[in-house]
Amino acid sequence: MSDRPPFTAVVLAAGLGKRMNSDLPKVLHKALGQPLLLHVLGQLDPLRPKLTVVVVGHRAPLVMEALRGREVSFADQTPQLGTGHAVQMAWPAIERGPETVLVLAGDMPLIRTATVRHLLERHAREGNAVTFLSGILDDPAGYGRVIRDGTDEFVKIVEERDATPEERAVAEVNSGIYCFARAPLREALGFLRADNRQEEYYLTDTLSFIKGHGGRIGVERASDSRELFGVNNPDQLAMVEEALRAWSGS
Repeated sequence: MSDRPPFTAVVLAAGLGKRMNSDLPKVLHKALGQPLLLHVLGQLDPLRPKLTVVVVGHRAPLVMEALRGREVSFADQTPQLGTGHAVQMAWPAIERGPETVLVLAGDMPLIRTATVRHLLERHAREGNAVTFLSGILDDPAGYGRVIRDGTDEFVKIVEERDATPEERAVAEVNSGIYCFARAPLREALGFLRADNRQEEYYLTDTLSFIKGHGGRIGVERASDSRELFGVNNPDQLAMVEEALRAWSGS
């Protein structure tokens, strides 16, 4: 019997991806002949989400067409004001689904079913308000850093552009994949502020809010750091395609 709770999957797929040098939505760029978004959804399929919400924005009709035939709901994020804003836009759909909410990006084609399963199971087993996936990177540049205290307990996630030099030296990073209990997520989303250099609503800020209100934060560390790789430019696309090819044995 699985210890995995029924859950809603929220997949963030609204961005353009300016560094891809293309007007195509970032999640529709292909690796091994398949859009990045479909790689992600394919890894979720064996876990059987009760509800899947895809947040669309830039050239939304193209993304929706790519998912024709799939049982998904769509939420529109226009303009795109950050990951927290994306989940806010998806809320009308989320509140109709299960109490457990998984949030992940549609441009991370290396994430694997087993890793997401472990995340969901840890979330349920520990009774957390939030459980997120982290990883250790040799080069953490560009990622939010996971800050811990002297007893190794989670303190916060700080985005690189807002981090101090000491925080930037931390090798443990946030994957951007979270498992939330729905009620504390709803409360935290209402308190998000865009008081950062990007003037965006960061989903990461919900963790500090939830922790400050007594919610337990759990961390599941990915066994293979490549699963955290997102695609923001053609070089990264080539890199994840190489990893996918190696994993498929082709």
